[in-house]
Amino acid sequence: MNVVDTLSVTHEDAQAIDDCWNRIGIHGDKSCPLLSEHIHCRNCSVYSAAATGLLDRYALQQDDREQVCTVAGIDVKTRSLLMFRLGEEWLGLATRSLVEVAPLQAIHSLPHQRSGALLGVANVRGALVACLSLVELLGLDATSGVASGARVMPRMLIIAAHGGPVVVPVDEVDGIHAIDERILDAASRSGAQASARYTRGVLQFKGRSLRWLDEEQLLSAVTRSLT
Repeated sequence: MNVVDTLSVTHEDAQAIDDCWNRIGIHGDKSCPLLSEHIHCRNCSVYSAAATGLLDRYALQQDDREQVCTVAGIDVKTRSLLMFRLGEEWLGLATRSLVEVAPLQAIHSLPHQRSGALLGVANVRGALVACLSLVELLGLDATSGVASGARVMPRMLIIAAHGGPVVVPVDEVDGIHAIDERILDAASRSGAQASARYTRGVLQFKGRSLRWLDEEQLLSAVTRSLT
């Protein structure tokens, strides 16, 4: 799932973007004169500009989703969380910390690194971005919790850390969901998160026990791992 695929959230957004990559680019007739230079549309500034525009619109829509909405005459305030899996654990992270969900890519290790959480660097559209292990940061069991034969697609999350974007590999992404803030408030007051690192609360979602991550604590830990 690349950034344009991820962020094409409405038909109106798609119509407003000149999707040249689908007409004359890698997914079209390949007649674009820039292809010989860039090899793939994702390396082109036109593609990146379109992705940025969609990202801005998506961010605005996420802000709208977090506002008060009315259902059957009752005001319900929700918060948007990205649900993903690491090993056997499902976690939720506020989408305001998320830049992109990207395909899994090769991670290049770094010599003489001092942080146990720093896996190396990954190439994100031509730029080298630090790649961290959330399993290490959160103190999780790295053993996969998916039964043999199950079809899952590992992804990389690009997160907006305090010092710049970082990449974290995850075993599976469920998607973005709007959660009633009353449920989140109850989870944060329950005390179930006391022994869980960088966690605001634990709630039930789709029959799963989900750890709701404290993005501020987590991002601070990410920054410390890079220094």
